[in-house]
Amino acid sequence: MAISRDTLGGGRKDEHVRLAEELRELRDAGVVRGVSPHGVWDDVRFMHHSFPGGSFDGVSLKTSVCGRDWAVPFYINAMTGGSEKTALINADLARAAAATGVAMATGSASPALKDPSLAHSFAVVRENAPDAFLFANVSPEMTVDQARDAVGFLDADALQVHANPAQELVMPEGDRDFSGWLDRLSDIVAGVDVPVVVKEVGFGLSARSVAEVVARGVRTIDVSGRGGTNFIDIENRRREKQEYAYLSGWGQTAAECLLDLQGSPVMLPRDVSEEEPVQVIASGGVSTPLDVVRALSLGASAVGVSGHFLHVLMTDGLDTLIDEITEWISQVRTLMTLLGAASVAELRQVDVLVTGTTAEFARLRGVDLAALAQRH
Repeated sequence: MAISRDTLGGGRKDEHVRLAEELRELRDAGVVRGVSPHGVWDDVRFMHHSFPGGSFDGVSLKTSVCGRDWAVPFYINAMTGGSEKTALINADLARAAAATGVAMATGSASPALKDPSLAHSFAVVRENAPDAFLFANVSPEMTVDQARDAVGFLDADALQVHANPAQELVMPEGDRDFSGWLDRLSDIVAGVDVPVVVKEVGFGLSARSVAEVVARGVRTIDVSGRGGTNFIDIENRRREKQEYAYLSGWGQTAAECLLDLQGSPVMLPRDVSEEEPVQVIASGGVSTPLDVVRALSLGASAVGVSGHFLHVLMTDGLDTLIDEITEWISQVRTLMTLLGAASVAELRQVDVLVTGTTAEFARLRGVDLAALAQRH
């Protein structure tokens, strides 16, 4: 049975889920300002070649994230936690992860770090997905001890530290001082025993931002671009006057972020022993298996999916979500077969055609799009 958004309470975390679903419906109806009528990934296409070689059974979906092998190159990305109702959502998401073999991240653990009685809304994930690769999630406002506690809530394999200044500034009760974020990030990287991933919350990490966190010891980043769940829109709808509607289109898409990192010095090995010193994950507006393959072709090692999977769960229930993820796994393999890519690494050699506003962004950032279109 699906978890109805009408049963969600009035707390901020429940409100986030309810508003995310409402805004998704408005976006799909073309009502939300600042959102392109086509998908944010649709400017990224592939050159079709009629003799791809290889076979469906010969395609490997394996990838490596934070030093661990994954069987599937996409995962359930950070969404929620921190209330009784969101504990139910997290439990079902974890059951889906366990049934399909994908990794999973929780939403920010901040509520439980402030009120330990809410820790079960995160611990329920490990209880229902005992063997899954799990990411905990904290704000850069947290101390090292709090970051360790967040990891401990679900015996996490890695820790996401989310950067969300746009959300905080529009949030009525949000933070207004970001001067210590990078220093606290350095402390967290040095103080926890699991890999740290820095991620945006839907506005995109620029190459400059990536360089800043890499200088603090981070080796995995999730660019998390705009086009999916929009926390400016969500927080604005919590404001009495909703005066920040004009910021609805703020930030870069994940495709733009991945292109921004093409050839960036921060992505190059620092010495001969480092084959992949900085690893990139992509998320933001991923709504089809084709979007997953697009992101992988532009350099992502894995792809996070949030809003689409949440919508399936909320609308049609757990069994349908498990079927959806299972079908995505098959379809990603189908698309890789069509492209003649037997592995995620080989996807980075296929011919990628970038057009439209994404191409305009790339040219302004000095990306060689002709080289991308003629890689193979």
